[in-house]
Amino acid sequence: MPDPNLIRLSQSHLNLLSICPPKFQQVYLDCLGSLPAPEKQDSMQWGNRFHLLMQQRELTLPIESLLATDLELHSSLTALIQAAPELEPDPHIWREAEHCRTLSMGDFLFTVIYDLLIAKTNKATILDWKTYRQPPKSKNLALNWQTRLYLYVLGETSEYEPEQIQMTYWFVKSGSPKSMTFNYSQQQHLQTEQELTVLLADLTTWLQNYQQSQIDFPHQRDCQKTCPYHQLFSDKDRAANIDPEIPPSIAEIEEVSI
Repeated sequence: MPDPNLIRLSQSHLNLLSICPPKFQQVYLDCLGSLPAPEKQDSMQWGNRFHLLMQQRELTLPIESLLATDLELHSSLTALIQAAPELEPDPHIWREAEHCRTLSMGDFLFTVIYDLLIAKTNKATILDWKTYRQPPKSKNLALNWQTRLYLYVLGETSEYEPEQIQMTYWFVKSGSPKSMTFNYSQQQHLQTEQELTVLLADLTTWLQNYQQSQIDFPHQRDCQKTCPYHQLFSDKDRAANIDPEIPPSIAEIEEVSI
């Protein structure tokens, strides 16, 4: 069992922390996040239904009731099955939907949940369903912490060499399914480990300063050029204690960074 004293982190935390430490503080420590707009809530709910559908299908549970009232859900599933032959079950290959893994590093515990993990003898594939319509640029998705953390954790918690691991995103709501696949390497594994070590060391310092002296998390050095939240943290807003509106899907913050 994981140590209950460890600080739990996910890829969402890492994405926001690396983009904007003050926003991380605001959302996760000061608890000043706002609810998403109604239209974004609808999109999130559809995404949740799709993930539930894929999980039940993988478990060979009935899915007719989910499909009967949602034509878009039905058409998206049909198109995905036609486009992704790996979704057809094979009794000789181990696979699991909503597969959860944890990895501790120092005082922190990472948790990842793979929408579907397919584990062959010499190859492991992580599949992830994305339910927003516009796929991001491949370069941005490769740098996203979801991609990097998911690959890293599997490399650390399995017998697979990094070169035997890959991750494929399926964008299922874009008219016709589109996929992006990322292979892994030992060099990428070491680089991710180095960057995680630095980021966690910074987070440890910022948490200590925040808890002991109420010192706010600092901005990134290149904040004015790269941070999408820069204008939301003006001195005027801070003085008025105004809560800037956060992105509609803070639970899927990777959609903001890509």
